[in-house]
Amino acid sequence: MKSIYQALSEIEKSNESAALCTVVKSEGSTPRHVGSKMLVYPDGRFIGTVGGGELESRVIKAAIESIHNGTAQNLSYTMADPSRGDPGVCGGTVEVFVEPILPPAMIVVIGGGHVGKAVVHLAKWLGFSVAVSDDRQEFSNPESVPGADAYYPVPMGKLTEHLNVTRQTYLVITSRGSPIDAAGLPSLLDSDAAYIGVIGSKRRWLTTVKALKEQGVSDEKIARVHSPMGIELNAETPEEIAVSIMAEILMLRDKGTGRMMKE
Repeated sequence: MKSIYQALSEIEKSNESAALCTVVKSEGSTPRHVGSKMLVYPDGRFIGTVGGGELESRVIKAAIESIHNGTAQNLSYTMADPSRGDPGVCGGTVEVFVEPILPPAMIVVIGGGHVGKAVVHLAKWLGFSVAVSDDRQEFSNPESVPGADAYYPVPMGKLTEHLNVTRQTYLVITSRGSPIDAAGLPSLLDSDAAYIGVIGSKRRWLTTVKALKEQGVSDEKIARVHSPMGIELNAETPEEIAVSIMAEILMLRDKGTGRMMKE
């Protein structure tokens, strides 16, 4: 059986998610000592133990919540009286720190044109992992779009077959037209992406929405898309548009308001 540390290494290499649960305080009679660890996967599988029984069941549930919302938790339990909701009868108290282990945030630029190149450059400078995808080989390679960590020269609709799109993935679609978007978006809308943005005018997006609805895509899924994407800056150049796009992503990721700081 693999150790927790081996499993953590594998999770990091494969860009998967999990939650590390550690007993950080133990007083009186408790099932496990300080430092005891358990690694919980999104589907509820786990390695290690923090005490078994109802206590462990509650920690696993909290761990899955932390994986989904990306927030750490410090859990405190009294092990005395199940009739009042305690998870055991040992008599002591225990605290468990739950730390979500998430893949690094990734910007995936779909469309390797002028704006796409500018987004790649800025996103990399901001510390994101960056990937580029385009159905045209000549627009998805290190020579035409330098600086990315990975390249996927595949149609938009097949991207999820080659890339694991997670809650840490931000999809920036800078494609060359509405027909491309309408054909490729349905599979992306079924993914766990944290953000899906599409470049273009309001008219272009309305045309895409019409085509998506004709394919049977629900209003709920369509509502996930930010289009036109970005913050209103009256941006014109590819570099200015990239700033607008990344500003929106940072605002949403970090729960900002987009208001001027002096207000």
